[in-house]
This record gives sequence, C-alpha cells and structure tokens, in this order.
Amino acid sequence: MSNDETTPGPRASRRPDRPRKRRRGLKITLSVLLVLLLATGGTLYWLYSQLDGNIKAVDINKALGEDRPEKLPTSGQNLLVLGSDSRAGAENEELGGGGAVSGARSDTAMVVHIPEGRSKAVAVSIPRDTLVTRPECVKDDGSTVAGKERVMFNSVYAQVGPACVVKTVEKMSGVRVDHYLEINFSGFKDLVDAIGGVTVDVPQDIDDKSSGLHLTAGPQKLNGTESLAYVRTRHGIGDGSDLGRIGLQQQFLMALLSEVKSQDLLGSPANSYKIAKSATESLTTDSSLASLTSLAEFARSMNGVDPASMETIMLPVAYDKIDPNRVIAAEPQAGRLWKAIREDTTIPEDAKKSPATGG
Repeated sequence: MSNDETTPGPRASRRPDRPRKRRRGLKITLSVLLVLLLATGGTLYWLYSQLDGNIKAVDINKALGEDRPEKLPTSGQNLLVLGSDSRAGAENEELGGGGAVSGARSDTAMVVHIPEGRSKAVAVSIPRDTLVTRPECVKDDGSTVAGKERVMFNSVYAQVGPACVVKTVEKMSGVRVDHYLEINFSGFKDLVDAIGGVTVDVPQDIDDKSSGLHLTAGPQKLNGTESLAYVRTRHGIGDGSDLGRIGLQQQFLMALLSEVKSQDLLGSPANSYKIAKSATESLTTDSSLASLTSLAEFARSMNGVDPASMETIMLPVAYDKIDPNRVIAAEPQAGRLWKAIREDTTIPEDAKKSPATGG
C-alpha cells in the first residue's frame, strides 16, 4: 500500500460527525458489529495507518468471476459472516482445545440479509455439519479443485478457502453475497475482553468437559475465554450436535451488540482504539471493505437497521438418512427461505421451522 493510501486525506481535519449521528451508526445488525467497532476506531485518524494495515482482504469478485447469482435491484445487502476456528499462531492454539486439531474451519456461519431502505434484518445460521455440494473452485495458488457432493459445510473453508465458501453459499441459496466478514478465535476472545465481558442469560446448566466450560443457569458475565467456549459448546447442551449451540451463538452475539451499545465508546477514544485494534488484528473482509474508510462508510449506510428488530433463523435442516450425525437442507422449507431472501419478501413461517432441532 502506498503512502498516499495510508495517509488520511483532507477529510481528517474536518470536525467529527455529531455523536447523535454516530450513535445511530451503532444501530445495525449483530453481523456488522465489527464494522461498527472499526468505524468508531476510525475517528482516531492519527492511528489510521496502524489499524488500516491490520485488516486482511480476500478478493471475492476476482476469485468467483461471473458465475454468480444475479444482483437484483431490490435485494438489499447480503453478508456472509464467518467465525473461523483457525489454530494458526500460538494464541489460537491455546483456545478451544486447539492443540488437538489442525487446519481451520468455518466454526460459525451466518448469511445476514439487510433489506434496502428498511430497519429490519434477518440472519440465517448455517449448521457446520450440513452436507452440501461444493462447486468447482479455484484456490489462491491458481489450482482448480473439482466439485464434490455430500461434503460438510465447514470443511469447505479448510479445503479450498473463503472464496469457495462464498461460492458454495451462493450455489446452495441462489443469494448473491455482497460482502464477506471473518474473525478468528483469538480475535473473538480479545474483542470480548476489550469491552470488559458480556452478560448472557444461560438457559440451562452447562457442564462441558470437552471445552472446560461449567456454568449454572441464569445471568452470567463471561470473559473472552468463557465466551468463546460458550458459543462453541456442543457437548454441554441439547443432543450434543452442532444444532444445539446455534441458539447460544445467536443469543450471545445479540448480547455482545447490546454491551457495545451500552458503553460510551465515542466518549472514550482510548477504549475505542483498544476495541478497534483487537478487531482489526483478526479481521478478514472482502477487498471492497478492507480499509477503515470503506468499513466506516458501510457502517453509516446501514445505520437505519435496528438490532432490536433483528430476526435470527437456523437454516431448516433434517437428519441425513445415511449418516444421522450429519444434516441436510430440509425441503421445501429451505428453498422457501432462500427465495424470500432473494426476492426481499416476507419469510413464510413454515420456512423457519427445522425438522432437526438438536434438542
């Protein structure tokens, strides 16, 4: 990146936006939480270069080419948000029993649909154990990976990379993905610690020997390590499958957003920088968002969306008849869900119900 690109332009000397307008910028969906934090941190222009250089980018458009769903005029914005369980680096290896696992997988995946000009959004969680058809993809080194049927959704990230995850989601849903956001294990932990922890209402006692998480039911304030174990636990709740923890993930992310909103980040530049630094160090986006300026502009464009109106849905799935430890998209429910998102129409109630619940 050239000096011209990393040095703030004339706009840096302008008086910052009024706090009321900035606070409105925080009222967007949970999946744009990191964007909001970065937009806040971006007001500290004297640290712009350091924070801007932390963000990693994936050129989704170049990797996927023209073989993609059509971008409809009324389709709003669609984001694919991934939580990566990468064990790269010493800090990540210490989290979540990482020493026994190699590579990286998309531990959490949500397609967030933000309708054009509206205040309501929806997030669709894709269970990591869902069997999908992986399309033919091109890896970073230019080699081609043949398509394959009946592969676990979270394995696509490890085997081919993030661009192929986007392509897989687009093929299974017919939804055009406009932007990509990813945060890894270490970044998630640091982000929670930077805001002083998050309070969640634990729905039942959790005793997960695998992750070391032990919680009693009721309100609990979790630090970064505990939060990470909470959103990843699968042995401590439900039937021990991935489905049981999706509700915990959605609940936690809403609580995280509420915690950020309750803090006076705008009145505390030092705290804003601390949060922005922890976020940018572990953030990967599509190339069009890979700068503080782009992220801030994107956050402002989404400021009409209120998280209080956020709807969270799990992709309707059914237990696979061949392998009951895996699930497949349940039809016709899944098809109706994706059709409503593509066409920006009301999601039918029966499209929100999953035959497999993980209970």
